[in-house]
Amino acid sequence: MKVTSVEVFDIHCPERPPWNPVFVRINTDEGISGVGEAGLAYDLGHSAAANMIKEMAEAFLIGHDPFQTEMLWSRMLRESFWGLGGGPVVYAAMSAIDTALWDIKGKALGLPVYQLLGGKVNDKLRTYASQLQFDWDKEFKALSQPEEYAEAALKAIAEGYDAVKVDPIMYDKDGNTYYERTKIISRAEMKLYRARMKAIREAVGDEVDIIFECHSLPGATTAIQLGEIAEEFDCMYYEEPVNYLNHSLHKKVADRVNVPIAGGERLYNRWGVRPYLEDQSVDVLQPDIGLCGGFTETKKVCDYADIFDVRIQAHVCGGPVATAASLHLETAIPNFLIHEHHTYAIKSWNRELCIQDPQPVNGFFEVSEEPGIGIELNDEVVMRSPRIEIK
Repeated sequence: MKVTSVEVFDIHCPERPPWNPVFVRINTDEGISGVGEAGLAYDLGHSAAANMIKEMAEAFLIGHDPFQTEMLWSRMLRESFWGLGGGPVVYAAMSAIDTALWDIKGKALGLPVYQLLGGKVNDKLRTYASQLQFDWDKEFKALSQPEEYAEAALKAIAEGYDAVKVDPIMYDKDGNTYYERTKIISRAEMKLYRARMKAIREAVGDEVDIIFECHSLPGATTAIQLGEIAEEFDCMYYEEPVNYLNHSLHKKVADRVNVPIAGGERLYNRWGVRPYLEDQSVDVLQPDIGLCGGFTETKKVCDYADIFDVRIQAHVCGGPVATAASLHLETAIPNFLIHEHHTYAIKSWNRELCIQDPQPVNGFFEVSEEPGIGIELNDEVVMRSPRIEIK
């Protein structure tokens, strides 16, 4: 089997212009195609990832055997030059390509990818409703008032979830995005964030898990301040309290906050996660299969984390391909904790991108039993967006 062509889709969603999933479809001379997704659907970088996939496809894929995933991954790492320096654009491209290659392998062998990763460890995957500050409904809405946070949580609970995640610090009292969180937080701000968390806790009761998300916005000192709120409302874990530019910051926060620390969506491989595992400053690792190197590398990262008793919650904030791939990974690993279902994943402008529409039932996912990762692009929709074909 040989790769004959590669298609790259830089998706444009008219209903949500800031949302740009990047898909790849790798075609072979035996008529089998595989799909993958780069993990840069939001904020900046999607067009860079799409063009990086193009360059890597030209350099490494055309004419090669798609079964040779380990060799091709190593070539992308070492022969791209920039792979040995790191960064989201390079690893997003590598990840999308690798995922598609595993999809081809599964289809050719007539097996779901989780079987190729070692078989089923987890029959059902507990799932949480992610990013309540954007509401949990058909339309996106930036929430500001505590009662709105409570209402969003109750919508999720009504659908069967028993865990939710919220970033209570993203918006100020007027609903404006607030990215500068490294300065000491005022008493008024702390009062607002506490009120939002209190509203959620009182609405859902004490048997529902709440995950406190920070998106790496705080500095170490402000993260410790906010950690008091995470402790007060008995949060399941405290996510991305600080950034990854200085790994020692996580250790400082972990030593001062008595809540499990989570992070990892902006760490791209075994080398990136190493210091966080060795100093035991992360309790829940959140690799993104669309950034961490696809199945080839992310499975190794999960196994590495297991040495340190670190649990895995894959970061999932992308199109349906990202969801499908993550389910295969999480099904096959012993240290799985919980699956992330982003509020964007329930929006029509995201769900229409693929023929299949993976959604949880009563707060639990089950992996597809179809060969490969069990999902195909909806050409009626994706062909409307910019597309590159490499032959």
